[in-house]
Amino acid sequence: QVQLIESGGGLVQAGGSLRLSCTVSGRTFSNYLMGWFRQAPGKEREFVALISRTGSGTYYADSVKGRFTISRDNAKNTGFLQMESVKVEDTAVYHCATDGGAFATSRLRRAQADLWGQGTQVTVSS
Repeated sequence: QVQLIESGGGLVQAGGSLRLSCTVSGRTFSNYLMGWFRQAPGKEREFVALISRTGSGTYYADSVKGRFTISRDNAKNTGFLQMESVKVEDTAVYHCATDGGAFATSRLRRAQADLWGQGTQVTVSS
């Protein structure tokens, strides 16, 4: 069974840090780009960051650039999102997703993907 499972969410104070993990099973992780997305209450899901198959290329939303870092460990079938200097407005359910098609980069940037995790809640308090 193919699935993505996020972990590492929780409650953190503004200015603090948090590390999210996304473990992939049932597929060869290194064949897919990976992205992180978030959805706050009453808002649409938005793109946060994506990483290439090898990890050599990354791309971030302007709202998190310089504060969040996406990475991956293909040997462990796991991707990560390191969140630093978090803000109250970062509060959301965070999802990871993978996509392997020819247009994967543009799809992920549009918050589209072929496989999604259930999400993990991140709450930032002031």
